[in-house]
Amino acid sequence: MVEGALLTSLRVLDLSPGEGDAVSRILADLGADVLKIEPPGGSPSRANKPTVAGISIPFALNNANKRCAQLDPAGAGDRARLFELAATCDVVVDSGNPGGAALFGTSCQELSTMFEHLVVLSVTDFGSAGPRASWRATDAVLYALSSALSRTGPTSGTPVLPPDGVASATAAVQAAWAVLVAYYDQLRCGKGEFIDFSRYEGVVQALDPPFGSEGQAAVGLKPPAELWRGRPRNQQIYPIFECRDGHVRICLLSPRQWRGMWAWLGEPAQFAGPEFETIAARYAASRELNAVMAKLFAPQAMADLVAQGQTRGVPVAAVLSPAEALSADHFREVGALRDEVLAPDTVVTMPVGPLTIDGVHHGYRQAPPAPASHRPVWLDRTSTETVSREAVSPSPRPFAGLRILDLGVIVAGGELGRLFADLGAEVIKIESPTYPDGLRQSPPGKKISRSWALTHRNEESLGIDLRHPAGADLFCRLVEGADAVFANFEPGTLAALGFSYDRLRSLKPGIVLAESSAFGDHGPWSAQMGYGPLVRASTGVTRLWTSPDAEPGTFNDATTIFPDHVVARLTAIAALAALIRGRGGHVHISQAEAAINQLAATFVAESARAAGHSIDTGDTAFDGVFPCSGDDEWCVISLRSPSHHAALAALLGRTELPTSRAELRATVSHWTSTRDKGAVADALQQLGVPAAPMHRAADVAADPQVVFRTLFTDMVHPLLERPIPAETAPAAFTRIPRADLRPAPMPGEHTHDICRRVLGLSTEQIDGLIRDGALFAYDEHN
Repeated sequence: MVEGALLTSLRVLDLSPGEGDAVSRILADLGADVLKIEPPGGSPSRANKPTVAGISIPFALNNANKRCAQLDPAGAGDRARLFELAATCDVVVDSGNPGGAALFGTSCQELSTMFEHLVVLSVTDFGSAGPRASWRATDAVLYALSSALSRTGPTSGTPVLPPDGVASATAAVQAAWAVLVAYYDQLRCGKGEFIDFSRYEGVVQALDPPFGSEGQAAVGLKPPAELWRGRPRNQQIYPIFECRDGHVRICLLSPRQWRGMWAWLGEPAQFAGPEFETIAARYAASRELNAVMAKLFAPQAMADLVAQGQTRGVPVAAVLSPAEALSADHFREVGALRDEVLAPDTVVTMPVGPLTIDGVHHGYRQAPPAPASHRPVWLDRTSTETVSREAVSPSPRPFAGLRILDLGVIVAGGELGRLFADLGAEVIKIESPTYPDGLRQSPPGKKISRSWALTHRNEESLGIDLRHPAGADLFCRLVEGADAVFANFEPGTLAALGFSYDRLRSLKPGIVLAESSAFGDHGPWSAQMGYGPLVRASTGVTRLWTSPDAEPGTFNDATTIFPDHVVARLTAIAALAALIRGRGGHVHISQAEAAINQLAATFVAESARAAGHSIDTGDTAFDGVFPCSGDDEWCVISLRSPSHHAALAALLGRTELPTSRAELRATVSHWTSTRDKGAVADALQQLGVPAAPMHRAADVAADPQVVFRTLFTDMVHPLLERPIPAETAPAAFTRIPRADLRPAPMPGEHTHDICRRVLGLSTEQIDGLIRDGALFAYDEHN
């Protein structure tokens, strides 16, 4: 038994031949008994590249902590045994179209029908039905279709693909969240669920959503008109500067941070005006301002600049390589990395996993065993989860009856509360009168931003000053009736307000505190100021966000929001696991650890190379971005096997493709440049070659597969001029209903109602607390 394991009663039958492996790994990390069923000879994913010493790195990562058993689909006894295992487990995970269940003469849909208690997850690239159900996806295809490709990289020229692996890992996290939601509901009401999960939809929702939360800087600059169809414009929002021994990135958002930077520059009169306390003014003057900062930073060392920035209140991070990030003391000291013997004389550094609960990493414990190492039987259940069916809410929404106090801000924090609110939880957004959420920043002349409307729908807003003694007392009373508290402040902030985890659980035994921060709540980097761009720089992700087409010395991740959305879902998964366990817990997710784990295979390969081991990446793998007809139109093509090369060569009228990658790019570009991007993708997909047109954000809602599967619903907010497409479920559930779309609140909009309904205060008491400054309420006339 793993110390502090949470899901110790959960039995997961893993039938996946590949893409579902990472989903069940997350459940195994949390203590579930995951039994992977492989055919004779083992799963085909055991050969996935890259490999070291003949061992597949992706397989080793995605199947850690599982048990591996063998069943022969050709044997009647083994086929019957599979159904016996399904009848006595809680969750079945499968992937592919057809999936692993098809080998045994069944399907995910059939298993779900046969065993009504089962939560069955079917993972496919585009879902089980629709005009693109037969399409094949790679990470490059998912980046192109989700619009992530169009919103990173340079402002012109060939778009830059995000690092390979991020899309697949993001889809796995979204799928794991959907599974755990359905399992919680099964514990609540006894009914299972069939989840038709599309990796494409998972990436659209959770990587860098075209319709969702945006960072503070993006909100401040986005015009209120139609969605931008061009390429990234905000490359200088989080600028990177060369220094004596490398590069550093800065991230200036608040007026206080700007004042620290201005003092560091020697208080130049050119930038003394009060307007420079706004992001928009600094961005407008970025050419002149960045030149001054570049001159200051050039002769200094990375470490010194980071230290000075910390002292001056200026967020600064070194731009590290993956190898430099892995060798940083921080990750070793906090237990985020471990050395693992994958094969004789082959030791690699493994990211443990991003889920930290009660100070313990719930992640990599042991490598996957050899095929047929275990018997196809379940372990004894070691405990029973405590979600009670005795007082089940009549609501069909899984989280009906949960009350959450949400102090989360901007993206990672804001998304966390919304994930629970959409599924029926009562989420009370705690709003400060003096420190408003960054997403409250709205375009000129508007009362609300699109991002706030999308992030905080289905929530209520309570205006309260936690620094006011009476406000703190009211919050204590709210905690006594709550199930969870969410926050993503800098480590120590919540404790400084008087609400450490120990204080919270003294008020409410069994409370769950779910937090996230840039670098975690302990370790050498924990005190560093951090935002997503600085996390990417510090972890090596910025260095990986490039391509052979990128101009040397350029960095291309300026406008992505990664890893905020993934962090929100990881925090939600850990929080829900703690709620299922039923005795409370303290979740703290490090964005830096999340980023490294999203690219775990790349980081393991880097560590193996650094140790002198040879890495086999597979010579035939190739992802390319190619020009198409039209103004700045592009497509992606992925060649992952000899058959893909042969099919593309035949389409081009050639017997074979050039072996040189440069010649290959030139040859294919000549063919695509006169053709429509959609036609190119259609032609290749019909031949089984993964390909896709590059979507802009505005294209995603009109994508025929997205429309067919009704991923989005038009959300109306009375303060916005037009409806906004909004996701309404973490995945395509069969039974669990889609989210309501109640408008996001104005600050303090529900103060009177919450104080009366939850705290039992009279109108006179509420008005007195507002006059004293302990509370505030929204006044629509101001």
